[in-house]
Amino acid sequence: MISKKRLYLYVILLVLVVTAMIMLRNFLTGKSNQIEVNDYNEIIERGEMNVVTDYNTIGYFVSGDTIQGFQYELINALQKEWGIDINIFLENNLQDNLKGLEEGKYDLIARSIPVNSELKGNFSFTEPLILNKLVLVQRKSQFNDSIEPLRQHLELAKKTIHVAEGSPSMLRLNNLSYEIGDTIHVVENTTYEAEQLVMMVASGEIEYTVCDEKVALRLSEKLPEIDIETDISFTQIESWAVRINSPILLDSVNSWLNRFKETHEFKNLIEKYY
Repeated sequence: MISKKRLYLYVILLVLVVTAMIMLRNFLTGKSNQIEVNDYNEIIERGEMNVVTDYNTIGYFVSGDTIQGFQYELINALQKEWGIDINIFLENNLQDNLKGLEEGKYDLIARSIPVNSELKGNFSFTEPLILNKLVLVQRKSQFNDSIEPLRQHLELAKKTIHVAEGSPSMLRLNNLSYEIGDTIHVVENTTYEAEQLVMMVASGEIEYTVCDEKVALRLSEKLPEIDIETDISFTQIESWAVRINSPILLDSVNSWLNRFKETHEFKNLIEKYY
């Protein structure tokens, strides 16, 4: 018969073994889940950087047989400054951009991201590129059976607003629904992007969408049917993003941006696209 003293010793040993196994498992799991750090030094050493941006009539687009866009030309200017190859990936879904950045697929998100406290807790953002805001896109009364456009946020109660899947406007609309104390029905469209949804508003296929003001202004030049006078958000800074564990990359991009923003080349880009 095992003595109480020996039984007590066996229990202690068993606890120690189980604890050691758990610690070893957590160590191995954590190690396997670690993402290879690709900070500035690693990027320069390998001679290339993976950058994701979105496709629209301001940031990156094809005109005839050439590629143009504010983000595209900024990326090219950075490439010339650093003397490396930049691989550009196109992905309009911001959530997929952020996921790809976290997982190490991308080193930099080069699109206009509305910076908020939620995102700042998980990613690092560069110096501001531009100021922008979200606007409600709807039809003007003369193209909408004399129905006047909505002007107050409270009027959005029970309305249905279509947005592109993964749009930055989702968070703002959810917050706005809370602010007005009523439901705003938000439909994420998996087929069409923001600009196509604006065109669908103009043609009467849908009633409302939300778009950033810079893009909306550009589209309104070709779509006289749309009204973009109702703000959905306050003016926000928009920046590029890097992983939170890439501080040297962030400092390097900021250093270049601060210099480049003082040049005539940058001022010409602003005039050209905004």
